[in-house]
This record gives sequence, structure tokens and C-alpha cells, in this order.
Amino acid sequence: MAEPARFGLTDQQLATHPTIYGETAYTGRTVLISGGAGGIGRAAGWLLGRLGAKVILAGRSAEKLAEATAAMRAYGLSVSHHTVDIRDPDSVDALFQTVKAAGGIDILINSAGGQFPQAAIDFSSRGWNAVVNTNLTGTWTMMQAAAQHWRDAQRPGSIVSIVVVTEHGLHGVAHTIAARSGVIGLTRALAVEWAPLGIRVNCIAPGVIETPGWKVYDAKAIEQYPRSNPMMRNGSTFEVAEACAYLAGPGAAFVTGEVLHVAGGSQLWGETWTIDRPDYFQG
Repeated sequence: MAEPARFGLTDQQLATHPTIYGETAYTGRTVLISGGAGGIGRAAGWLLGRLGAKVILAGRSAEKLAEATAAMRAYGLSVSHHTVDIRDPDSVDALFQTVKAAGGIDILINSAGGQFPQAAIDFSSRGWNAVVNTNLTGTWTMMQAAAQHWRDAQRPGSIVSIVVVTEHGLHGVAHTIAARSGVIGLTRALAVEWAPLGIRVNCIAPGVIETPGWKVYDAKAIEQYPRSNPMMRNGSTFEVAEACAYLAGPGAAFVTGEVLHVAGGSQLWGETWTIDRPDYFQG
């Protein structure tokens, strides 16, 4: 039997991938990353940890978090982890109480989320609510908790939320388009409201980024992913991590309320079908 395809970068690759940033660029900063055990969140944890940050990985699976933390610590990075269910305000509050007791954070990266491909006409109420509660309400809960933490401590902060390219060419995940569009709207509103507090709020919109999660996707759909953008290739989680390093840190000190596309131009041209493309659009 053939080995299943492997998608995304290994920990060894994330530990050694070249970066344009200096190794002390994040020294003295503490970063909390939701969804930190896998995919984009894990890559961001690796990069920011390599740049000197204290990294806190958060997510629902204690086992996956412990594995990711151990891998990073083996390379000498300063990493810890805490379980959290971002859909549960009490769980988020408990996380931030722990974070506060440990000295607080400077940056929040919202990478947690999830969705499933399905024709929108067939969504169940349960399926719709699961995606919206995680990707929109859960992200908001983390954003508000971080902002309150910074306000009460009278310290500035930076929030980066990972969304998707919502305005063009992504089909079969209408629930996450709705939720992520809400996060983008929130980001623009909060960037103004929270500017007096010294809190910057931004988004990164990835296109087709190869992650381990791809192993559950339809192989025929994956074959078409490189044609979803004018650069005709898939992106890597490390490329999104480097965008996080820019947008979250001092290099973007005068940037707030923005959506940075890391998508090979797919916000302008191309299409990604996560379900079978209807015959109507063939040809």
C-alpha cells in the first residue's frame, strides 16, 4: 500500500527554514497563539520562538500541544502551552488569568478555527453554528479578553487574526466565509475603538497554504489548488508565519485595521473549489 501523502513542513524544516528576521527581533516579547499545535499557528510559534519570543501555545488538545511544545523546546525555544476552548468564555477567561499570573502577553495571534467543505444549501443548523461559533465568536472572545488584559495593565498590545480570502474565489465553505468576513469587519471597527489604548488589530488572509490538515481533503481538489492564484503554486505555513512576524511586531507599528493577503494574488484572480465544481461552471 502506498504511503499517504504528507502535507506541510516538518518541525525540522520549521526549525531551520531561512528567515529575513534577526534572531533577537522578538526578544522580550510574549506571544499567545491560539490553534498553536498545528498548521499556521505551529509555524508562527516556531518562527517567533526562534526570534527570541516567549511563546504560549493554546488549543483544545493537551496531547497535541504537549507534542508541539516538546518539539520546540528540544531546539532551545522558550515555549509553554495551555488548553483552551475559544468557544467557551469561561475557558478563555481561565486562560487569561493564567497568562496574567505569568506576566502577561504582548501579542495575540488568533490561528484557531475550523470548517468543513459542503454545499451551503445542505448546511445543518448544527454545522453552521459550529463554524460560526468557532471562527467568529471564538475569535472575538479571544480578542476582547486580550484587549481587557492590556487595558487593565495599561500596556499596549497587538492582535493578528488568521482569516481567509473572503472576497474572491473560495467556494464550498460559505459558513467560514461568513465568519471570517465578520472577523475582518470586527478588526476594522476595533482598530479605531482600541487605538486610544495602544492596541493594534490586523488580519492575515492566506490563500492555499499547505498544512497537515490537507490529508482529509479530496485529492482531485488538491491537484487544482496551484491554479487558484496567478503565481500558480501553493503557499507554505512559514510564509504566513513571516507575515505574522511583520504585522504583529514593531515593523508594523503604524499599521492597524488592515488585511494582509498572503495568497499569491488569489484575492484578484483564480478560484478554489473545496467541493465538486458544478457542471454549470465547467469549461
